[in-house]
Amino acid sequence: MFKRFARSQAVQAAVGRLLALYLKTVGATSRMELVPADLPERLRAEAPVIIALWHGQHFMIPLAKPADMPFAVLISKHGDGGINAAACESFGIRPVRGSGGRPDQMHKKGAVAALRDLVRILKGGESVTLTADIPKTARVAGLGIVTLARLSGRPIVPAAVVSDRAKVFDSWDRAAIGLPFGRIVALIGEPIRVPADADEAALEAARLRVQDELDRVHHDAHARLGTTDPGRDLRRAA
Repeated sequence: MFKRFARSQAVQAAVGRLLALYLKTVGATSRMELVPADLPERLRAEAPVIIALWHGQHFMIPLAKPADMPFAVLISKHGDGGINAAACESFGIRPVRGSGGRPDQMHKKGAVAALRDLVRILKGGESVTLTADIPKTARVAGLGIVTLARLSGRPIVPAAVVSDRAKVFDSWDRAAIGLPFGRIVALIGEPIRVPADADEAALEAARLRVQDELDRVHHDAHARLGTTDPGRDLRRAA
């Protein structure tokens, strides 16, 4: 009964709005550093873009969204996805429900339909945000994000938004969320482009580059704060 209650649309929407209010409080009480300093201008120059994140390190990303840039975000259709969707809507970010996964689960999880939706959104001029790693396999980038880049012709921008005051959860992805009255670093890497004619080898090379760049931006963001990335060893431990 509790699971049904927790997963009801009304409950998840209410919790999502509370999460958004909390994040706005964190943003209002924290000092944010943008790296590079002209981060919004760089995103606008490349728009529409595909913002790549590591799972569990995605909660803070709305705080770095340029106010004048429209964004959509890929959110799971299962579990607590409704909470994340409601929180994103409170920041003016449009949720697209669906998720990736292994090839034998793609149709079940709505990945194919979500991929079509994301390509359409990008071609319409709206940027998108999604986690790059495979569900339940932290810090291992999947082929989904590089396939999206190949089909849409839009660049992938690895990003990290981290705080020196954060609650880190004992979850599979070492999820972290900032606390009020801290310092926040929002850092992006160089755009990663995937040619339309990329073959299997080129897609794999792009996947590894996304993986490496996401590791780097998280390391660099934490280094600026004098903190340590809580998920830095997850791939090696898998």
